[in-house]
Amino acid sequence: MLFATFNAHATHFRAGEITARRISSLTYEIRLSAYFDVSDRGRQAAESANDINFYFGSEGPRKVDRIRATIRNIGNNTTFNEYVTIFTFPAAGTYEISAEMDNRNANTLNLRDGVQTDGINFYVHTTLEINTAIGTNQTPILLNAPIDLAAVGQRYIHNPNAFDADGDSLSFKLFTPQSGDGRGNGLNIPYKDPNMVTPPGRTEAGGSPATFSIDAITGDLVWDAPVTKGQYNVAFVVEEWRDGVRIGQIVRDMQILVEDARNARPTIDPLPVICVEAGTRINQQIKAVDKDGNPLILTSTGGVYQGSLIKPALASFNVPGQNTAGQVTGQFVWQTGCDHIRLEPYDVLFKVEDAPSPGTNPSLFRKLVDMTTLSIKVYGPKPLGLRAVAATDPAGTAYRLNWTSYKCPVPGARIVIYRREGCSDIPVQPCLTGIPAGSGYEEVGRVAVDQTTFLDNNNGEGLRAGISYSYRIVVEFPRPGTNINEPGSLVGGGESIASDEFCLNLPMLAPVITNVTVDSTSETKGVITVKWTKPAASSGLPAQYRLLRAVGQNGTAFTQIASINTNLTPGAADTIFVDRNLNTLANAYNYKLEYYATQGGQLVKMDDIKTASSVRLEQGAAEPNRIRLNWSALVPWENGNQTHRVYREDKRRPGTFNRIADVTVQGPQTFNFTDDGSDKYAADGTVNTTIVSDSTYCYKVETVGSYNNRQIKPALLYNFSQILCVSSSDTTKPCPPVLAIDLLNCDSLQAHPEAFCSPTGLTNHLSWTYPQSVNGKDCDPNVSAYRIYYARYEGDAPTLIATVTTPPSPLATTFAHEGLTSFAGCYYVTAVNRFGAESAPSNIVCKDNCPMYVLPNVFTPNADGKNDVFEPYECPAFVQSLEFKAFNRWGAQVFTTKDVNINWNGKTNGGKDLAAGQYYYEVTIFFESSKRESAPTTLKGWVQIIR
Repeated sequence: MLFATFNAHATHFRAGEITARRISSLTYEIRLSAYFDVSDRGRQAAESANDINFYFGSEGPRKVDRIRATIRNIGNNTTFNEYVTIFTFPAAGTYEISAEMDNRNANTLNLRDGVQTDGINFYVHTTLEINTAIGTNQTPILLNAPIDLAAVGQRYIHNPNAFDADGDSLSFKLFTPQSGDGRGNGLNIPYKDPNMVTPPGRTEAGGSPATFSIDAITGDLVWDAPVTKGQYNVAFVVEEWRDGVRIGQIVRDMQILVEDARNARPTIDPLPVICVEAGTRINQQIKAVDKDGNPLILTSTGGVYQGSLIKPALASFNVPGQNTAGQVTGQFVWQTGCDHIRLEPYDVLFKVEDAPSPGTNPSLFRKLVDMTTLSIKVYGPKPLGLRAVAATDPAGTAYRLNWTSYKCPVPGARIVIYRREGCSDIPVQPCLTGIPAGSGYEEVGRVAVDQTTFLDNNNGEGLRAGISYSYRIVVEFPRPGTNINEPGSLVGGGESIASDEFCLNLPMLAPVITNVTVDSTSETKGVITVKWTKPAASSGLPAQYRLLRAVGQNGTAFTQIASINTNLTPGAADTIFVDRNLNTLANAYNYKLEYYATQGGQLVKMDDIKTASSVRLEQGAAEPNRIRLNWSALVPWENGNQTHRVYREDKRRPGTFNRIADVTVQGPQTFNFTDDGSDKYAADGTVNTTIVSDSTYCYKVETVGSYNNRQIKPALLYNFSQILCVSSSDTTKPCPPVLAIDLLNCDSLQAHPEAFCSPTGLTNHLSWTYPQSVNGKDCDPNVSAYRIYYARYEGDAPTLIATVTTPPSPLATTFAHEGLTSFAGCYYVTAVNRFGAESAPSNIVCKDNCPMYVLPNVFTPNADGKNDVFEPYECPAFVQSLEFKAFNRWGAQVFTTKDVNINWNGKTNGGKDLAAGQYYYEVTIFFESSKRESAPTTLKGWVQIIR
């Protein structure tokens, strides 16, 4: 939807932007902030710009007067002007509000190569999203005016000091300045970044070339450094994000005046990033210096000073020695509180500008500035006093959690309860809020912030008996100023530090697997040792372990390989099994342990025990004279945040492996190492080698992991992979796979026209096979990945959409293309070997939608709210366009429409009621297809109008 403003006056516009402030659900205050040139060349035009027309689609123009009371001279021959109107939008939606004015200044060097730029009008636009699903929204505001001078050879910086009262995340990017077409649309002006007008230029520090950029996070617009005196215009976008979705944007178009200056710019000392618990009083000194010894003026802007943007207490900034020569110091003070907690930091801008010293000729002096931003994150206090006790509950095992009343009971805040199996520490770092990803905790419930108790009965299913559960709680807060009853009010609102852990140190009544380590690598004589813990139960009564095995890291076809009877005698060697005669060269294996205990004189199977796989070592993508290793294991313990060990066979002593590296890992994606031949672990002797393409090298890896549970011993778990022997080059290319896709059965779907009424989340399922040979030539069996390519239409060049890799091992040969709104499209798959060589494409498979369009044969347009319009059953799935025509029994056309839902109300196109009776129709439909030019489908039939 387009909302435009237009003014025919010649205003010599320097800069501007449009903001929107929400007044009620659909009513907003729309404000154009305009910066006019009031030098001799622009004063008359600026003074005559007394009104502006706002266009709101077909409802405009709306004439709005300039607010004369707010006109003010802000320095550098520039005035600030406001045009404000109140507008009620017709409905929720995405709205583009634009402003267009004659004219820009003459001689703007980077627009149209500086030619007749006073003939280009000024245009900016703002996008506003009104959507009840995301909650209330208003645009950010820009608190720092774009009026500062730049100096040749000196670094220039501008920061808009954007503040979002809703607490939404902001990002910044450069934008091409535009002019308007007179209808509210923007047209890009021929434009160069200012550093490209007289390239290459030099930076303030003497480097080359000069640079021009904007920091996507801070909004610092930096030109380092101008070369040519003159006038330039640039533009940038301030994007507004909520929960990862862009919900609006502002364009600021601004002018930069570059002058020759004999004075050097002042500088502000760097500032730290501040992160504090709500309730902390911040005292931060701000210091600026000028190497020329000129008087300095230090100022600050930010939302933290304005009661219209944040709740009290407001911040203050005091500079006792303004205009002090050479150096000035200010003190920023802010008493933070619970109402200031939010996800995004508060950015406070500090700006220093110099002034001529006594005796300096003012005409030879140019006022220069420096600015920097203080970033302040305010988080919620840690919840205190968490405890848990066993509770009686019909669901079975349950625990009652209690904690101390929370010190920041902000309305709408929620206390979120997290649980994991086993006691575990999490990183304790300043400003690390919430529960860290990968820590094993899952949310099990949430209550209002004023509550102090929660019953965990696993959502009515009961908890597992005998498990040591760890609990933590975190407080989530609504965005500042949001309506707490609207959806999404907690998105962007910030959270607290996680509480201290409360762990139920219950005896471990079931065993857990601790080791699946490869002892020997062979096609037929491979050996794996499996170990597990002894359960916490009294010895003497008969019990039994049953060990099962499946091929593949995530294999599920388990077969029992051992049955071990035990009396749970301490020290008995009954928690270990050596699995022999395996093909550990080609396969990884997955193990499952079942535990049977005596109950009522019989052996009864206890809780299921999580499976654990062997460590699988693979070769990664090829690198010249290097060998890349990747490894994986699907296990119930945590192998991340540890140091794994890599071993290489000593070629001088076959069969002897030398430890060559310790690899610090985080998550599974970091389980890799590249061997360049050097030995990086000296404790067992240094054995270097030279990696050459015609030689083979053998490796194995030892993973180190932990359950992070104080009751499971040993605390650290060591497991070896199989031995992998590889070279750094390969001449055998992978062969193309053979691809298939799941096609739709359109005949069976015709009986269900509702099947795709909400065509989101559709999925195409691909599967393929990899051949052993093609045309009598062997295919490389060592495929390390498959790449899936997709094109929306036949004949288009497919693009890569996914790569299938390990883990798990073996490599999957299926892929689900999810989240589609249409089945139509074409695919092919390629195979990639361990050296990165990619096969030719597989066969191309295409899939089409089923044409789903079923019409009734009667409707009753009598305004009773039932069957009043003629429309397709359920929904018109996959319809691109259509043309519907209705005829009376004499063949005269009485109605036509291109509405995909038809929505015929029994009237002619002129609005005249048609008589009851039988009418005939013809509808020509173009369905979404894998072909760019799909063939039309024509349906003919009749319909009865009953009145």
